[in-house]
Amino acid sequence: MGGVAALARAAGHEVTGCDRNVYPPMSTQLKSLGIQVHEGVDAGQLEVKPDCVVVGNVMSRGVEVVEAMLDSGMPYKSGPAWLAENVLNDRHVLAVAGTHGKTTTASMLAWILDDAGHAPGFLIGGIPTDFGTSARFGESRYFVVEADEYDTAFFDKRAKFVHYRPNTLVLNNLEYDHADIYKDMDAILWQFHQLLRTVPGNGRIVMNGADENLRRLIGQGCWTPVETFSTGGGADWTARFGDKVERHIGMQGPGGRASETRWKIGGLYNLENALAAVAAAASAGVSLEQAVDAMSRFEGVKRRMERTATVADIAIYDDFAHHPTAIAKSIRSMRKRYPGHRVVVAFEPRSNTMKLGVHNDQLAESLQGADLVWMFRPDGLPDEFYKSLRSLGGKLRVFDDYDRLVNDMSTRVLGGDQVVFMSNGGFGSARQTLTALLQRTRGS
Repeated sequence: MGGVAALARAAGHEVTGCDRNVYPPMSTQLKSLGIQVHEGVDAGQLEVKPDCVVVGNVMSRGVEVVEAMLDSGMPYKSGPAWLAENVLNDRHVLAVAGTHGKTTTASMLAWILDDAGHAPGFLIGGIPTDFGTSARFGESRYFVVEADEYDTAFFDKRAKFVHYRPNTLVLNNLEYDHADIYKDMDAILWQFHQLLRTVPGNGRIVMNGADENLRRLIGQGCWTPVETFSTGGGADWTARFGDKVERHIGMQGPGGRASETRWKIGGLYNLENALAAVAAAASAGVSLEQAVDAMSRFEGVKRRMERTATVADIAIYDDFAHHPTAIAKSIRSMRKRYPGHRVVVAFEPRSNTMKLGVHNDQLAESLQGADLVWMFRPDGLPDEFYKSLRSLGGKLRVFDDYDRLVNDMSTRVLGGDQVVFMSNGGFGSARQTLTALLQRTRGS
């Protein structure tokens, strides 16, 4: 919604918004754009008498501002509907969908198109370092959108991505998630199939050829040419690392064309994301060589394994990982990039799926690769959640207070440690607090 607000501002509208809790980097972005944020969800937000209220999917019946909006009879739309009607109309939409990697892949794709001179618009669920903003109106017919499967609004329970009508669709992977919305994998597949129904026959679908659930999805019916990608071979687009530290990458496309470069990112999952972005960029006329060369200049995405500080040889990272698959991939990547160093994790379980216990059987295993794990215990998590973590043994430390968690971390981290904060929220500013505490006690 912050990105939608930025696009509306770029289109010349006066924009205000409200939320219960706004934190960096989005709060910083909104402030820099001159977008006023009303703290809270009371009816006071509507005192400006807006011409249209754009409603995010966290709003529900019974919320004061929603009830006041409905009672007043003022016009309202969902965020995706407003986006489709005011930004995506008559443009070549490149949508990135799937359970993991959407933000990074969409950022890479927007960067490749921009580096090739296409000046695309984009709406991304994070902030690409290269652009410094999560949304841009753009100067060309191309628009990159992160296509989320979460529901649209309290009055539209379809997945958000059915509004986007993409010409190019990237399908990264598909796992069970959003248990508060979807009862099982079949329900998720049904929504994704509605997305497939909107892609034109002269469009293109770029799909992870190694993903079983995506193969099931295509098997339900597809009317658009499909190109596959895989880091394991046997696909139209393939990629590999050229060295042990994952700084050299090579890619090959249909017809055997190949290109190589050095890059700054690392991680097998990021190589998959980059390969998907390179393949999707081809639908906009960007050659394999151009796209791979652009990846050598890609700087990454904020909150996606973003190194935010180094204090006394202790590296501190901010990572959005909150699903067991993403957690495990992040830890494995750090192990490979920094052999011989401890990888320590601070984790905050915030997602509705996590709170419902859907990931109880996988979470402990996903964290086993860390040397130490600090976990913040929010109110309302059932005891079964913590019982499922017993296999972590003495490496797990649980706190229900952010300050006590940070103080404990500050006494146990060592020089050379790679310290990763994992959360899809603000984590009570624990990462920033630890950084400041270490700077005071151990120097820079």
